[in-house]
Amino acid sequence: TYSIVARDSETGELGVAVQSQAFNTGAAVPWARPGVGAVATQSWTDRRYGWRGLELLAARRPPDEALALLRADDEQPSFRQVAMIDADGRVAQFTGENCVPAAGQTQGTNWAAQGNMLASDDAWHRMGAAFDETEGTLAQRLLAALDAAEATGGDWRGRGGAALLVVPATGSPWERVIDLRVEEGDDSLVELRRLVNRAEAYRAANRAERDSAGVARRGGLPAAHIRWLAFLDAVTTGEVAEARRLLAELEEEQPRYRDFAQAMAQHPGLPTLHEILAE
Repeated sequence: TYSIVARDSETGELGVAVQSQAFNTGAAVPWARPGVGAVATQSWTDRRYGWRGLELLAARRPPDEALALLRADDEQPSFRQVAMIDADGRVAQFTGENCVPAAGQTQGTNWAAQGNMLASDDAWHRMGAAFDETEGTLAQRLLAALDAAEATGGDWRGRGGAALLVVPATGSPWERVIDLRVEEGDDSLVELRRLVNRAEAYRAANRAERDSAGVARRGGLPAAHIRWLAFLDAVTTGEVAEARRLLAELEEEQPRYRDFAQAMAQHPGLPTLHEILAE
């Protein structure tokens, strides 16, 4: 298992990425909360480090103090490997002496990388270097770190589950920027990257102030979604005739699109929909 916790210094986003031979690793290792921090808990994984770790960080405990408190309550800390980062970019790590080798950790500005049961003790160093050297969103930089660890041999048991979690700088505890995982498979990192790219394309299209259909098209999103966004673009710009034409095309594919449009007509931000539907 190898993982990285990190903070984007420009956006304030916090994230965790992990890959392991273990099935369903994304349900256990990564934890994050907007404006609070992120935690990776692995190696005989104890999920309390994730849940309680975030609670302690939310109470403004420094990461090193929070991790020390959690270890003090753990009956088997020597088997654990844990990393934390808070909203200010401060990090804390621990690799117990009973973690299966190769096991180790390293940290840098706004990140901490670690791994156990790895083919190379260079993996966590490569992860940090890749994170620092990669440009783009926090999610893309986290993916680069995972790829770098895999390039050193990854988990010596083989490939399995992978996950990536990114939360915004501020917001409610349940808010997410990206929350994706692949439960198992030799190509889990390839599939995770495909899903992250798709998630970022949807997010960009949904947030576009104009020509959301064009943004979706450039992002490689499905044709049906592009047509629906083109319809909404026409609605928001008041192009009644074009909106009616596009809705007719959608209805040819699936008549229930009119039901969708009628439901959306109740939204205060789409006043022209009533006129478009009143044919």
